[in-house]
Amino acid sequence: AAGLERPQVVSHVQQALNYTVFDCKWVPRSARLLCLGSAARGTGLIQLYELHGARLELLREIEKPKPIKCGTFGATSLQQRYLATGDFGGNLNIWNLEAPEIPVYSVKGHKEIINSIDGVGGLGIGEGAPEIVTGSRDGTVKVWDPRQNDTPVANMEPVQGESKRDCWTVAFGNAYNQEERVVCAGYDNGDIKLFDLKTMSLRWETNIKNGVCSVEFDRKDINMNKLVATSLEGKFHVFDMRTQHPTKGFASVSEKAQKSTIWQVRHLPQNRDIFMTSGGSGSLHLWKYEYPAQRSKKDSEGSEMGVAGSVSLLQNVTLSTQPISSLDWSPDKKGLCVCGAFDQTVRVLIVTKLNKI
Repeated sequence: AAGLERPQVVSHVQQALNYTVFDCKWVPRSARLLCLGSAARGTGLIQLYELHGARLELLREIEKPKPIKCGTFGATSLQQRYLATGDFGGNLNIWNLEAPEIPVYSVKGHKEIINSIDGVGGLGIGEGAPEIVTGSRDGTVKVWDPRQNDTPVANMEPVQGESKRDCWTVAFGNAYNQEERVVCAGYDNGDIKLFDLKTMSLRWETNIKNGVCSVEFDRKDINMNKLVATSLEGKFHVFDMRTQHPTKGFASVSEKAQKSTIWQVRHLPQNRDIFMTSGGSGSLHLWKYEYPAQRSKKDSEGSEMGVAGSVSLLQNVTLSTQPISSLDWSPDKKGLCVCGAFDQTVRVLIVTKLNKI
């Protein structure tokens, strides 16, 4: 009986693409999705699809000069639904998909490729200003307010004499009121850094000994609760972000999902304790986090320290022979998911029974 209650991951639609897809995104409040990537001739592509039953209809294809690595809707209103993208030339652009010929905002943000982007303060999620964070191969992490011109509102770069590391992933969190906000960044050498944008300081750092491919808070718009970081060697770490110990930092639990790289982690928008990881072996793993009986305890000095919970595997499925490099849950339909893989295929998935767990 327990087996019957387990969620199933069903491949609903498969769409072959004639280019490399780097990122997929649902358009909020719609049955539409975007694929972002690189055409064979080295240009960038944005494709807009609409889901009609068991097929995807291509509504629009937009070509841009540089390959597009990543995108977010996180810093826009639901009325506008502007897409922010980072490209191989280090450019941050914001597009009105209704009139995508010229960006509504554009800045040469970085000297090299923008690997990762996240937005907050839009879509009615998160308090405070609409902001976009970009992480780049040039070693810097920058925060942008699209209402201000060309200069970032925050710039986290290596200090003098510190070697620059390739930043692979960035994420906003802790945006529960007008003042508070953090950015988490993961780097190719295993460094994870937490920047506090309120105090403009480095709040915490650790190293997970392997390149950090993806970081995500379970929610952006609450008091920091949990952070998942995935790595090259098939491991992920879940940090309990509620209690920061003065020397030990945050408690964490780690899990080895597979032998190959875990490219992405995405939390279910309707349940913050369920998340999906996508892997280099073409597989998806669905996980549930269980909290410990007590989330904190006192150490011998009387300082509060966190207690890590545990992680259980709900389901896994192999969809592709190539890495699944991007993943996005629909914010509106529970269990609807899109993923893009290096076999040049985008897949729409339905995950069942999520209300039973």
